[in-house]
Amino acid sequence: MIRILYFSRRSGLQMEYPLDKLKQALRDEKGLLWVDFNGEPDADCEPILRDVFGFHPLAVDDALQETHVPKVDDWGEYLYVVLNALDFGEPLSDHSLHIHELDIFLGENFVVTHHDEPVSGLDQVWEACRRDLRHTQGGADHLLYKIIDYIVAAYMPIVGKIDKDIDELEDQIFERPDPKTVEALFTLKRTLLSMRRVITPQREVLNKLARDDYRVVDPNDRIFFRDVYDHLVRLHDLNESMRDLVGGALDTYLSVINNRMNEVMKTLTVITTVFMPISFIASFFGMNFFGPTANLQRWTGGPAFFITLAITILLPLSMFLWMRRRTWV
Repeated sequence: MIRILYFSRRSGLQMEYPLDKLKQALRDEKGLLWVDFNGEPDADCEPILRDVFGFHPLAVDDALQETHVPKVDDWGEYLYVVLNALDFGEPLSDHSLHIHELDIFLGENFVVTHHDEPVSGLDQVWEACRRDLRHTQGGADHLLYKIIDYIVAAYMPIVGKIDKDIDELEDQIFERPDPKTVEALFTLKRTLLSMRRVITPQREVLNKLARDDYRVVDPNDRIFFRDVYDHLVRLHDLNESMRDLVGGALDTYLSVINNRMNEVMKTLTVITTVFMPISFIASFFGMNFFGPTANLQRWTGGPAFFITLAITILLPLSMFLWMRRRTWV
């Protein structure tokens, strides 16, 4: 799908601008043209990007192949910017993080966006332009700022969801730790690593847009990109903090499991120790009280039986009380 937005001082805002009038809109230096390629086949996108906008073939190839980390290339008359949008899959509980590449061309009076999957931030900017003309009156570079701002703002709910999941998993570690808990922790760890791989280079892209001297970026608008850069710096710090929390939760999980294993081994040891003298006495006498095969009437008579029975009962009880006094149980 191709969406075209065109704003001019003379005709106002047009949300469904015809495709065959793109060259006419590009000649309006004071207008603003936004062309959004949403899942459009490469065969349909490439002629427009090369013939209508005149982008370099290398830049067009980069835009049509989703294999790049966030970056910014200066081609003089325009900028080629690669960004990444993030969202959680459905259901949210599986912590599956989806990364969508967004390719942007920024010129003096146009913005071209290309993406294969829907990007919620772009849809929000599109609706914002429909509701408020101020988003289109600031120029192409200001529209780029709004796009990046909405994309970065979409990171915060993800960070909040991950932080909430970490708290819940920490509670599970002390209440009912199981293999699913550690599996969820490792999934969160991979998710945070994927976020870090996106946020770190994207932060450098915003740093360049905020500080470098680009022809198509108004110096007065650099402060807006600096604001988004500050958000990314904060997100990077939050990501590092949550990675430390996940690492600490994994260590806590292993400690809890080891402590529980020690308690189990202690209980089994106590049981074995308590029954050990009983086994010894039973094996020594052979429990042959009722049918002696030798002249051992005293050892197999009634008094010996009751004495052995008393020892069998009192000795384990005494050992249990002694171990309890030593705080072994």
